[in-house]
Amino acid sequence: MDSLDSASSAAPTPVIRTQRPPRIWKFWGTVLWGLFIFAAMFAGQIAVVAWFVLWREGPIDLAAAIHVVGGGLTISLSVIMGLPAVLAALWIAIRSSRTPFADYLALRWTSRTNFLIGVVALFVLIMGWDMLSRAAGREVTPGFMGEVLQSARADGSLWLLVIAFCVAAPVSEEFFARGFLYRGWSETFLGPAGAIVLSSLVWTALHLQYDWFFFGEVFSIGLLLGYLRYRGNSTWLTVFVHGLNNLAAVIQSIWLAGQ
Repeated sequence: MDSLDSASSAAPTPVIRTQRPPRIWKFWGTVLWGLFIFAAMFAGQIAVVAWFVLWREGPIDLAAAIHVVGGGLTISLSVIMGLPAVLAALWIAIRSSRTPFADYLALRWTSRTNFLIGVVALFVLIMGWDMLSRAAGREVTPGFMGEVLQSARADGSLWLLVIAFCVAAPVSEEFFARGFLYRGWSETFLGPAGAIVLSSLVWTALHLQYDWFFFGEVFSIGLLLGYLRYRGNSTWLTVFVHGLNNLAAVIQSIWLAGQ
């Protein structure tokens, strides 16, 4: 009996492995992972462009490449293919933080009041920019939009363009800007206000197809989306408002082109 007691007391204590707690990437971690996610988005989009250019019949020159890149079908598919690339890169970055994917990106619903505030605020903001455009003698919509719509109509891919602009682009851009970038930067010295401004600047920089005037409009919309992200603690809210904005822009461009 004594031998059994001594043997049991001499048995090694089992090692209990504790999992490391989840964390949020801070300023530089968000910057570096953000570059990785942007590179994935760019790679997904440029792969479509490269495929269209390489498989185009006839000689490949600069003029032909520009024509292909600006085509409605090419742009639609490149935007759509950017979405799975962004999701994959986000999954890698967030998995490394050991935080649940939906929690990290604030993929939760919010109140109807927040949705209503987002819609009304977007309407007021867009109307203000439209009035300023008319007062300055400028086009209400960028010329880029009209050209892409005409090309998409000619290719029979207008429906695909609507999906790309109103679904794929809002999801990929909001998951990236208001989901990942805002989440990391808001928990640093920047705070929510600084994260809203900085993520809006990054988001604006993604829209290189516009001139300085529309840069200002895009940046102001980014500030609104950032505020809604902060107010509602929901990235789905910003995805919805972003998609609504793009849908309104597409409808407006179609209507103006028909006049």
